[in-house]
Amino acid sequence: MTRESVAAIILAAGSSTRLGSAKQLIRLGSETLLERSVRVANEAGLEPVYGVVSGDMPPDACGNRMVRVFNAEAHEGMASSIRAGLRAAESENSRLSGVVILACDQPAVTTKHLRELARGGNRVVGSAYAQRKGVPAYFPASTFSGLLALHGDVGAREFLKSAETIDLPGGELDIDTPEDLERALRMYST
Repeated sequence: MTRESVAAIILAAGSSTRLGSAKQLIRLGSETLLERSVRVANEAGLEPVYGVVSGDMPPDACGNRMVRVFNAEAHEGMASSIRAGLRAAESENSRLSGVVILACDQPAVTTKHLRELARGGNRVVGSAYAQRKGVPAYFPASTFSGLLALHGDVGAREFLKSAETIDLPGGELDIDTPEDLERALRMYST
């Protein structure tokens, strides 16, 4: 990359223990949750799109529309995926102005929402839903060293406490349980 860019880091290395099967590969309509996340990030103009996955993800998942990042430390939790994605993004992009971090299991995320987040400039900007702040969220380059220091399964929660937010209607639905999946299928399978 020669110009400044905002990359996407899709967190998709979780083990989906509460759901009982790999949520990344669950279909909503004609695409898997991971394919949907990659498509929405690409349509939002985020580039490149990094998909952080575990070793049991099929090699052809999403084809060449995402840069596949293997997270050997996925058992640690979300922080390890953030670190893996950010390391990959930094190593390939000398002019990265920021990243949008998103989970693959939030079907309410839209291209428009990701575009709005990516305009964060030098501020952390999160998504607001269900009276809380969360991902997807934009993190400027000035936060990268702090993100690389994260550990455990808490993600970037501390960074989001004082962040500005953009409303994400329906953002509270993330697919963690069979009940969440049933709700998502009713709402988003067309």
